[in-house]
Amino acid sequence: MLFGRRDKRDAFERQAERVFPSIYGTALRLCRSREEAEDLVQEAMVRAYEAYDRFDGSNFKAWILRIVTNLYINRYRQRQRGPQLGSLDDENASEPVGLEGEIPDRLLFDEALGTEVEAALARVPDDFRTAVLLSDIEGLSYQEIADATQVPIGTVRSRIARGRALLRKELETYALKEGLIKVSDLDPG
Repeated sequence: MLFGRRDKRDAFERQAERVFPSIYGTALRLCRSREEAEDLVQEAMVRAYEAYDRFDGSNFKAWILRIVTNLYINRYRQRQRGPQLGSLDDENASEPVGLEGEIPDRLLFDEALGTEVEAALARVPDDFRTAVLLSDIEGLSYQEIADATQVPIGTVRSRIARGRALLRKELETYALKEGLIKVSDLDPG
Protein backbone atom coordinates (compact mmCIF):
# COMPACT_ATOMS: atom_id res chain seq x y z
CA MET A 1 0.00 0.00 0.00
CA LEU A 2 1.33 3.38 -0.93
CA PHE A 3 0.16 6.17 1.35
CA GLY A 4 0.96 9.79 1.86
CA ARG A 5 2.01 10.45 5.43
CA ARG A 6 -1.34 11.97 6.43
CA ASP A 7 -3.39 9.34 4.54
CA LYS A 8 -1.41 6.57 6.21
CA ARG A 9 -1.97 8.04 9.65
CA ASP A 10 -5.70 8.54 9.05
CA ALA A 11 -6.20 5.05 7.64
CA PHE A 12 -4.25 3.49 10.51
CA GLU A 13 -6.11 5.50 13.15
CA ARG A 14 -9.52 4.50 11.77
CA GLN A 15 -8.68 0.81 11.86
CA ALA A 16 -6.87 1.01 15.22
CA GLU A 17 -9.80 2.78 16.89
CA ARG A 18 -12.19 0.11 15.62
CA VAL A 19 -10.20 -2.80 17.11
CA PHE A 20 -8.64 -1.11 20.15
CA PRO A 21 -11.04 -2.52 22.79
CA SER A 22 -10.43 -6.03 21.51
CA ILE A 23 -6.65 -5.54 21.33
CA TYR A 24 -6.50 -4.07 24.82
CA GLY A 25 -8.76 -6.79 26.24
CA THR A 26 -6.55 -9.50 24.75
CA ALA A 27 -3.39 -7.84 26.08
CA LEU A 28 -4.97 -7.52 29.53
CA ARG A 29 -5.93 -11.19 29.58
CA LEU A 30 -2.47 -12.23 28.38
CA CYS A 31 -0.51 -10.06 30.82
CA ARG A 32 -2.96 -10.13 33.73
CA SER A 33 -1.63 -6.71 34.66
CA ARG A 34 -3.20 -3.46 33.53
CA GLU A 35 0.13 -1.64 33.44
CA GLU A 36 1.85 -4.36 31.38
CA ALA A 37 -1.14 -4.59 29.04
CA GLU A 38 -1.06 -0.84 28.41
CA ASP A 39 2.68 -1.02 27.65
CA LEU A 40 2.16 -4.01 25.38
CA VAL A 41 -0.65 -2.32 23.42
CA GLN A 42 1.31 0.92 23.11
CA GLU A 43 4.38 -0.87 21.77
CA ALA A 44 2.23 -2.96 19.41
CA MET A 45 0.49 0.14 18.06
CA VAL A 46 3.82 1.87 17.42
CA ARG A 47 5.19 -1.19 15.64
CA ALA A 48 2.00 -1.63 13.63
CA TYR A 49 2.03 2.01 12.55
CA GLU A 50 5.67 1.76 11.49
CA ALA A 51 4.89 -1.38 9.45
CA TYR A 52 1.49 -0.26 8.16
CA ASP A 53 2.76 0.23 4.61
CA ARG A 54 3.54 -3.52 4.57
CA PHE A 55 0.06 -4.51 5.81
CA ASP A 56 -1.73 -6.44 3.03
CA GLY A 57 -5.13 -4.97 3.87
CA SER A 58 -6.87 -8.29 4.48
CA ASN A 59 -7.56 -8.48 8.26
CA PHE A 60 -6.27 -5.62 10.40
CA LYS A 61 -7.47 -7.15 13.67
CA ALA A 62 -5.67 -10.47 13.05
CA TRP A 63 -2.56 -8.62 11.88
CA ILE A 64 -2.31 -6.42 14.97
CA LEU A 65 -3.21 -9.31 17.30
CA ARG A 66 -0.25 -11.17 15.80
CA ILE A 67 1.96 -8.21 16.72
CA VAL A 68 0.54 -8.12 20.27
CA THR A 69 0.95 -11.87 20.67
CA ASN A 70 4.51 -11.89 19.33
CA LEU A 71 5.52 -9.02 21.61
CA TYR A 72 3.96 -10.80 24.59
CA ILE A 73 5.75 -14.06 23.76
CA ASN A 74 9.07 -12.25 23.29
CA ARG A 75 8.70 -10.47 26.64
CA TYR A 76 7.78 -13.74 28.34
CA ARG A 77 10.85 -15.45 26.88
CA GLN A 78 13.09 -12.58 27.95
CA ARG A 79 11.77 -12.81 31.50
CA GLN A 80 12.39 -16.56 31.51
CA ARG A 81 16.01 -16.07 30.40
CA GLY A 82 16.73 -13.10 32.66
CA PRO A 83 17.33 -13.05 36.39
CA GLN A 84 14.25 -13.62 38.49
CA LEU A 85 13.74 -10.54 40.63
CA GLY A 86 11.05 -10.17 43.26
CA SER A 87 10.10 -11.67 46.53
CA LEU A 88 8.03 -14.62 47.67
CA ASP A 89 5.42 -12.12 48.86
CA ASP A 90 4.79 -11.15 45.21
CA GLU A 91 3.36 -14.57 44.45
CA ASN A 92 0.29 -13.88 46.59
CA ALA A 93 -0.09 -10.27 45.50
CA SER A 94 -3.55 -9.39 44.28
CA GLU A 95 -3.99 -8.19 40.74
CA PRO A 96 -4.57 -4.44 40.44
CA VAL A 97 -8.08 -3.69 39.24
CA GLY A 98 -9.21 -0.38 37.81
CA LEU A 99 -12.65 1.16 37.91
CA GLU A 100 -15.14 -0.53 35.59
CA GLY A 101 -15.39 2.54 33.37
CA GLU A 102 -11.63 2.73 32.84
CA ILE A 103 -11.37 -0.55 30.97
CA PRO A 104 -13.20 -0.26 27.62
CA ASP A 105 -14.45 -3.81 27.28
CA ARG A 106 -14.64 -4.71 30.96
CA LEU A 107 -18.42 -4.64 31.36
CA LEU A 108 -18.98 -6.56 28.15
CA PHE A 109 -16.33 -9.12 29.08
CA ASP A 110 -17.74 -9.60 32.58
CA GLU A 111 -21.22 -10.17 31.18
CA ALA A 112 -19.95 -12.61 28.56
CA LEU A 113 -17.64 -14.65 30.75
CA GLY A 114 -18.11 -13.73 34.36
CA THR A 115 -15.57 -13.28 37.08
CA GLU A 116 -15.02 -16.97 37.75
CA VAL A 117 -14.42 -17.81 34.10
CA GLU A 118 -11.91 -14.98 33.86
CA ALA A 119 -10.15 -16.19 37.03
CA ALA A 120 -10.13 -19.79 35.75
CA LEU A 121 -8.76 -18.63 32.40
CA ALA A 122 -5.96 -16.79 34.20
CA ARG A 123 -4.89 -20.12 35.76
CA VAL A 124 -4.52 -21.83 32.36
CA PRO A 125 -0.85 -21.89 31.19
CA ASP A 126 0.14 -19.12 28.77
CA ASP A 127 0.36 -21.07 25.48
CA PHE A 128 -3.04 -22.68 26.00
CA ARG A 129 -4.66 -19.48 27.33
CA THR A 130 -3.38 -17.49 24.34
CA ALA A 131 -4.82 -20.01 21.87
CA VAL A 132 -8.20 -20.11 23.65
CA LEU A 133 -8.36 -16.31 23.89
CA LEU A 134 -7.55 -15.79 20.23
CA SER A 135 -10.05 -18.45 19.17
CA ASP A 136 -12.97 -18.14 21.57
CA ILE A 137 -12.79 -14.50 22.60
CA GLU A 138 -11.32 -12.82 19.53
CA GLY A 139 -12.86 -15.16 16.97
CA LEU A 140 -9.71 -15.76 14.94
CA SER A 141 -9.49 -18.76 12.64
CA TYR A 142 -7.00 -21.54 13.33
CA GLN A 143 -4.85 -20.25 10.46
CA GLU A 144 -4.87 -16.70 11.86
CA ILE A 145 -3.88 -18.04 15.29
CA ALA A 146 -1.11 -20.13 13.71
CA ASP A 147 0.18 -17.01 11.94
CA ALA A 148 -0.09 -14.90 15.11
CA THR A 149 1.69 -17.40 17.34
CA GLN A 150 4.03 -18.73 14.66
CA VAL A 151 3.23 -22.39 15.32
CA PRO A 152 1.78 -25.05 13.00
CA ILE A 153 -1.99 -25.23 12.71
CA GLY A 154 -1.99 -28.70 14.34
CA THR A 155 -0.31 -27.19 17.40
CA VAL A 156 -3.00 -24.49 17.48
CA ARG A 157 -5.71 -27.16 17.44
CA SER A 158 -4.11 -29.14 20.25
CA ARG A 159 -3.48 -26.00 22.35
CA ILE A 160 -7.10 -24.94 21.98
CA ALA A 161 -8.35 -28.41 22.90
CA ARG A 162 -5.99 -28.66 25.87
CA GLY A 163 -6.73 -25.09 26.97
CA ARG A 164 -10.47 -25.70 26.86
CA ALA A 165 -10.04 -28.94 28.82
CA LEU A 166 -7.96 -27.16 31.48
CA LEU A 167 -10.51 -24.36 31.65
CA ARG A 168 -13.36 -26.85 31.96
CA LYS A 169 -11.51 -28.61 34.83
CA GLU A 170 -10.97 -25.28 36.63
CA LEU A 171 -14.66 -24.43 36.28
CA GLU A 172 -15.79 -27.88 37.41
CA THR A 173 -13.73 -27.46 40.58
CA TYR A 174 -15.39 -24.09 41.23
CA ALA A 175 -18.88 -25.45 40.46
CA LEU A 176 -18.37 -28.39 42.85
CA LYS A 177 -17.08 -26.09 45.58
CA GLU A 178 -20.06 -23.74 45.19
CA GLY A 179 -22.56 -26.61 45.07
CA LEU A 180 -23.63 -25.76 41.52
CA ILE A 181 -23.00 -29.35 40.43
CA LYS A 182 -22.51 -32.69 42.17
CA VAL A 183 -19.76 -35.22 41.60
CA SER A 184 -22.39 -37.47 40.01
CA ASP A 185 -23.01 -34.76 37.37
CA LEU A 186 -19.45 -35.01 36.09
CA ASP A 187 -18.55 -37.06 33.04
CA PRO A 188 -16.57 -40.11 34.28
CA GLY A 189 -14.33 -40.01 31.16
